[in-house]
Amino acid sequence: MSIAFWIMVVAWAFVLVWVPFIIYSNRKLHPRALFVLFFAEMWERFSYYGMRALLTLYMVQELFKELSQGEADSKALSIYGSYTAMVYLFPVAGGILADKVLGFRKAILFGGLLMMAGHFSLALEGMVFSGNMPLFFLSLAFIIVGNGFFKPNISSFLGDFYALNDSRKDGAFTIFYMGVNIGALLSIVTCGYVGQEISWHYGFGLAGIGMLLGLLVFWLYGPKSMGKKGVDPAALEEFPEVVEDEAIQLLEGPSENRLAALKKEAEAWISKTTSKIKRNQVMTYIVTLLFIPICSLFLDFGDAVAVALIILSLAILGYLLFVAFKEDKVSGQRLFVVVVLFIFHSIFWALFEQAGGSITLFTERNIDRVVFGSEIPASIFQFFNAFFIMTLAPVFSWMWIKLRKSGKEPSTPMKFVLGLAQLALGFAFIVLGSELFADSGMVPLIFLVFMYLFHTMGELSLSPVGLSMITKLSPKRMVGFVMGVWFLSISLANKLAGMIGELTASEDLGEAPTAVETLEVYSNTYIIWGVAVVGGAALLLVFLVPTLRRWMNGIH
Repeated sequence: MSIAFWIMVVAWAFVLVWVPFIIYSNRKLHPRALFVLFFAEMWERFSYYGMRALLTLYMVQELFKELSQGEADSKALSIYGSYTAMVYLFPVAGGILADKVLGFRKAILFGGLLMMAGHFSLALEGMVFSGNMPLFFLSLAFIIVGNGFFKPNISSFLGDFYALNDSRKDGAFTIFYMGVNIGALLSIVTCGYVGQEISWHYGFGLAGIGMLLGLLVFWLYGPKSMGKKGVDPAALEEFPEVVEDEAIQLLEGPSENRLAALKKEAEAWISKTTSKIKRNQVMTYIVTLLFIPICSLFLDFGDAVAVALIILSLAILGYLLFVAFKEDKVSGQRLFVVVVLFIFHSIFWALFEQAGGSITLFTERNIDRVVFGSEIPASIFQFFNAFFIMTLAPVFSWMWIKLRKSGKEPSTPMKFVLGLAQLALGFAFIVLGSELFADSGMVPLIFLVFMYLFHTMGELSLSPVGLSMITKLSPKRMVGFVMGVWFLSISLANKLAGMIGELTASEDLGEAPTAVETLEVYSNTYIIWGVAVVGGAALLLVFLVPTLRRWMNGIH
């Protein structure tokens, strides 16, 4: 058996011991709903990351194998950038529809079903309709739209099971986040191995089975553990003012007539609102299904997606600046901080997300992947990110607490500096290995491991503080909108990631370039964008930190 097989076996053995231990040790502390949502999210991430591990390689080696390597890389990375950009853009709409129309549980189930259909149709595309591009794009569109309903709502739903100041809440989200990374770890080593060593489409099919398992857990165990929570949208709880006035009068002076009138009016309002919501739910399902083919068309028009995201981002940032100038001084300055960090946040993710695109192709072509006489498939190496998160997250949590107690914890802008600096350092290891230690165009594996290590430490420095920062810096009336803007920064970054990745797809090298030739292109791209641009952004932000801290007006 190959070493890739044993990596997969060890990962599964670890999870089969670790997950029951986590559940058993926390079973009396947390509601059962946490563990149902934990399993659902774990299998959803299994499906998403399993497909992501294979997608770029599959496009280059199978769908576009008739093209030259440069052309195949360029087309695959453009599609990958558009795909991941829309994956992070659509949750904004999915969250709104769950609040206003579907409710959390219907949104999660509907999104999961769409994602499962997308994974299975990807497998079908290869096994029955090989090379059918409309079906390929349609499959990705199902996953994109399904993720829009699933991703934002399952984590929001978890918060409903804890009071606002419940001391167990942080621990619950830590366990939930562990499910995310366990799913990512298992999927990459499993789907990566099966997809590259056995069949691409078995790998995609496994991702679909993962999603099916998540849905079954949620559907079968949800009703018992969740009660009535998440069944109805939040809109059903918004009683009209006239009913509230009647309730106030009842408190001032009890009256059977008033009580009967209030009860009758409340029942009428609930009946009318429920009927309206059910009609809207049916319309949401229909419109969503009709929109999926439209979404699939955008995947093949990468330039249009890029232009649209850039225009949208500039327009929204302009609106935020307009609002900031209209607000009082403190609120306005806090919004300025959001606008500035939006830019640096996008820069971080645009280079970090090379992992699923150009870094995977670089690993395939220019990393010496032979370990103990066995070659490890390139797609499996993405598991290092999930592995390092699982092992280092507790360390970072402990470190921040220690620094906070001693009054030395870095501010949010400084944590962004640390994230960018470590990202640049990760790319510096790749460049160092390429320039000084490569043999016939092949870079020793250790340099890739160090890259993932520093990129993950950068992620742990920057990513967890972003969402928390938005809730603290935004005016209360527009927290939801600004949160959507923050997701937009990640969406824009993913499209930029595809565009930067395309710079590694040199068509001047011919149809079958050597490892030495491709290594030079990757090294040049990463030293410019990964080291110089990201490092320069970190240096610029260092000089802005004092101003940004002042503009935060007391918020750490």
